[in-house]
Amino acid sequence: MKKTVVAALIAKQDRLLICQRSLAGAFPGKWEFPGGKVEPGESPEAALHRELREELGIAAEIGGPLFEVEHQYPGYGSVLLIFFSIRRYTGTIENRVFECICWAGPQELDQYDFLEGDRVLVERLAARSIVVAAASE
Repeated sequence: MKKTVVAALIAKQDRLLICQRSLAGAFPGKWEFPGGKVEPGESPEAALHRELREELGIAAEIGGPLFEVEHQYPGYGSVLLIFFSIRRYTGTIENRVFECICWAGPQELDQYDFLEGDRVLVERLAARSIVVAAASE
């Protein structure tokens, strides 16, 4: 069965928030955009609200989906990844679960070892074929 995973594209001053996965667990040390799995009975938007609260301590106003991709992770199955823009958020972003978090410009993203499923989006962000509007705090 295909899993659905949601991720947030949070921009500030032409930089995007990226997160490094914990060194323990699946895909240790890989970079990603914040978010997580959609639980049974949960909408993608509700899942992203929950994940951003749990991971970063913020309440977000979620915009529409900017990009979707299906990816097959060996040993983990097929995943539908839905990336949403974040229009605004309240609260102060704090790292609650990641190895580290940082802000990176679109052209810098290829310097990070992103999860395989995120790489097509990373390429499009770097090429500016997808542009994320800055979120207001």
